[in-house]
Amino acid sequence: MDFKFLAIYQRIVKSPFIISLILFLGVMGPGIITANVCNDAGGITTFSLGGSTFGYSILWLFVPCFIILALIQEMGVRLGVVSKKGLIDLIRQKMGIRITLVLVVVLVLCNFGNILGEFSGIAVSAGIFNVPLFFALPVAALSIWLLIVKGNYKKVEHVFLVGSAIYITYIASAILAGPNWGLATKSLIVPHLSSNIAYITMVVGVVGATISPWQMFYLQGAVVEKEVSLKNLKYSKLDAIGGALAESVIGFFIVLACAVTIFAHGIPVNNVVDISKALVPLAGEYASILFAFGFLNASILSASIVPLATAYLVCEGLGVESGVNKSFREAPIFHGLYLGLILLACIIILIPNAPLLLILYFSQVINGMVIPFCLIFMLLIINDKKIMGKYVNSKLYNYVAGATVIVVIALTMFLVITYLLPH
Repeated sequence: MDFKFLAIYQRIVKSPFIISLILFLGVMGPGIITANVCNDAGGITTFSLGGSTFGYSILWLFVPCFIILALIQEMGVRLGVVSKKGLIDLIRQKMGIRITLVLVVVLVLCNFGNILGEFSGIAVSAGIFNVPLFFALPVAALSIWLLIVKGNYKKVEHVFLVGSAIYITYIASAILAGPNWGLATKSLIVPHLSSNIAYITMVVGVVGATISPWQMFYLQGAVVEKEVSLKNLKYSKLDAIGGALAESVIGFFIVLACAVTIFAHGIPVNNVVDISKALVPLAGEYASILFAFGFLNASILSASIVPLATAYLVCEGLGVESGVNKSFREAPIFHGLYLGLILLACIIILIPNAPLLLILYFSQVINGMVIPFCLIFMLLIINDKKIMGKYVNSKLYNYVAGATVIVVIALTMFLVITYLLPH
């Protein structure tokens, strides 16, 4: 019996599936974490308001957003694994220092808007759970800082993966709300188009919430720091595409939870607090608690990662040392910038009457405006055979990415022109 058991055990361990699973688990992390963090405080607010205002009609957006996000993430891990360099480092190498510095400044401003959004989310969550703001924000900021300062990349990644798993609370909230699955499926498959300015703004916001500029830089930097080998590239691609799918599914269920309850009953809401409270009589107390807890988790997780992505971005742009595995002495600009961004965001959000909802929502719209420019740089680099060799983009990738750039620019221009015209 013992020999039979040992033989069976050896066959299982040596099976191609088990070996592939072990290799996948070894590289898993950057893709799943990066994609899920896009469901941050601003993203959840945007999705929630979208479902509350437009109901099922915006569900179709998650299909093209998934395709686009999957392609962008796959390109990001491919760039990182093949080149062993971060995206901004490659931009500096190909475009020169002047263009790189301009891009870094724009992205830091854009990212800081997102960081403010994450701390706004922590402030909103504190209000939902009746925790004093002047206690909640400093504790959150200190915890986030200690996570990076006291940890190494592997430990930090494990914490981020646990945080990503908690997003399942939104699926539970939607199921408890009792949606019309037939209508949800139809709305997912059949696009709903409208020239209404509020709807167009929401479309740009959903795109910006699903695909953020910072994630292109963080994902590639994380893959480089994780030191994924070229032979494991296919598993890293699977991690990237799986992360995109998970992010889109969570976004879908957030919209669904609000569509089936708040939109269906015509309840006016202005923020996530209103949405959480409105879910109690419509979907039950557990749905409300799960929704609020998911929002808190998303805010803290994103408030940890977006400053980290910004620190990677600046240090790579300047050509100085960066990385979670490095000490403050080894990478003073990296750690100093990370701490500075957290502290500044915390201080601003503590200012009385800070416009939290505007910060959360329009940070996503700004994301939508900046995405095309980042994607153009990524395409120029990934099609460079000197950098990528045989791993350059296929024509299909270039067509889809090019179409994405054109569509997002068109949406953004329409939005800006509409706002500038007299009403």
